Amino acid sequence: MSYQPPPETGQLETPPLWVTTGTNFDGYKVVRQLGVVRGLMIRSRSVVGNLGAGFQQFVGGRQTVYMKMSDHARQEAYELMIQHAAALGGNAVLSMRYDSNELAPGVSEIIAYGTAVVIVPDGQEAGPAEPPASLA
Repeated sequence: MSYQPPPETGQLETPPLWVTTGTNFDGYKVVRQLGVVRGLMIRSRSVVGNLGAGFQQFVGGRQTVYMKMSDHARQEAYELMIQHAAALGGNAVLSMRYDSNELAPGVSEIIAYGTAVVIVPDGQEAGPAEPPASLA
């Protein structure tokens, strides 16, 4: 099977979707599984970033330069995964996970992935569930 990248959504904002590392949402049922969705981010450290991180390693303590870079890359991968799920028509992602690898010295790959689904409240037969109010 050949590689097929996620669809280009052209979205600038991340749509509100429900996401869990679990396999369900209490009070909701899955009415359609849409498949695996992913967000892939590849990051490299700049020379300036390496100098700052090198100084932090020299004096010890928290490695805030790398922490910020890693957190930013995870957030971008997460948002790309959400956009991929929305482009497939999903309103939720189940079994969400992160993974990362070093592709080359100073170059890291971060992937967020899960299963895109359509969920509805228990007892409801048609139409997707609305996103949570805190995300709307």
